[in-house]
Amino acid sequence: MRAAVLYGAGDLRVESRAVPTPGPGEALVRVTGCGVCGSDATEYSRGPVLTQLPVVLGHEFTGIVEAVGEGVDLAVGAQVVCGAGISCGECKPCRSGRTNLCRHYRTAGLQVDGGLAEFVRVPAATLLDVTAWGLASDTLALAQPMAIAVHAVARSGLSAGQDAVILGIGGIGAFLTVAAAAVGARVMAVDRSEARLALARDLGAERTFVAGEGTVVAELTAAGWEADVLFEVSGSRAGWDEIVAAALPGAVLVPVGIQREDVPVPLGSWTLREYTIVGTVAHAMAADLPRAVELLAAREDWTDVADEVLPLEDVAEGALGPLTHGGARQIKTIIDPTATRRRSARHGVTR
Repeated sequence: MRAAVLYGAGDLRVESRAVPTPGPGEALVRVTGCGVCGSDATEYSRGPVLTQLPVVLGHEFTGIVEAVGEGVDLAVGAQVVCGAGISCGECKPCRSGRTNLCRHYRTAGLQVDGGLAEFVRVPAATLLDVTAWGLASDTLALAQPMAIAVHAVARSGLSAGQDAVILGIGGIGAFLTVAAAAVGARVMAVDRSEARLALARDLGAERTFVAGEGTVVAELTAAGWEADVLFEVSGSRAGWDEIVAAALPGAVLVPVGIQREDVPVPLGSWTLREYTIVGTVAHAMAADLPRAVELLAAREDWTDVADEVLPLEDVAEGALGPLTHGGARQIKTIIDPTATRRRSARHGVTR
């Protein structure tokens, strides 16, 4: 089989490997689509950060079950999406359903081989059978990042009738817009790109604001909104400062984007304002991945999020490079390991 293997910063090789054999509790998946995200780009540009090298990248994948090991009840031929997070199922977080906080957590595509390959072997517990939905593979390749957004909204406690601010409409920010609007909240999207703000409106944002043209707090005041929850997705110090400045007493602040530098923590002020600061990481497989597929199925066409699919040989130049340098043309880039050339994405229900 062909696989995109990362050996070090800037060293990604599409090479031939043997098709793996699933062991007990594992499944072999024939990959039909795999998303590429900022984490992959970070590992490619300056890794290893989280990866254990060499490794086949790709943690946002979907495919068809090709074979199963002992003790696996997935049907061969089933369409599945992978949550990517590998948890032990035995530690305290796992027993409470918080599998993303597993004491022995690993991720397919980072610490073990992932989905940028024709075939991938993963624990069956990371897979969700989505055959009954009848969704296109290109749509299902969006499930894992959508689950991250679903988890962040759930962690925040955002509910119907509340106001939310989402700062940074990239891959996760776009899906956050969908997930936040789906619970019945009013969403204000903030970004520097007019094109991304237009997409946010299509995804459910009621109001948008161009970052840098005034302040978020002034825009909220002008709109008569009082933000209950503010999501910082850009991972920038400026973005965090912006949402803190816009937060009224009692607000929930959610740093979704990982800050690259330490930020001052004025605990006295936060105490007096009774802020709730909520961390969020990855997603909880059982709770978030099924809901992510529901949200994908509720919208007929995702072409505005991912309109083109690339072959495996174009991963570095067509996906990782543009993400690294901030020049990605589409919100999500999908790789089809079976493709021999670029093609238009196919979304929606296929049967």
